[in-house]
Amino acid sequence: MTRNHLQSGEMNAREWLAAFAERVGTEPPTTEEFKAILDLAGEAAHSSERVAAPAATWVVARAGIDLEEALRIARDIGDDG
Repeated sequence: MTRNHLQSGEMNAREWLAAFAERVGTEPPTTEEFKAILDLAGEAAHSSERVAAPAATWVVARAGIDLEEALRIARDIGDDG
């Protein structure tokens, strides 16, 4: 893919993630992982502010915890409020 192609927004999310994962030396998320990531991001965004969504996924990656466990914890926090 050329730099122009990436900048033009012609790639869908899955294509972009595959290209990004390749460049950073890992595999892109599976379909199940992708859904869990979106569920976690949605929980974070709806329980607080939209900016919590990407930061929550970063925290999970940094903590190295399972996505399903992270979603359970996020939902617990949402229930606290």
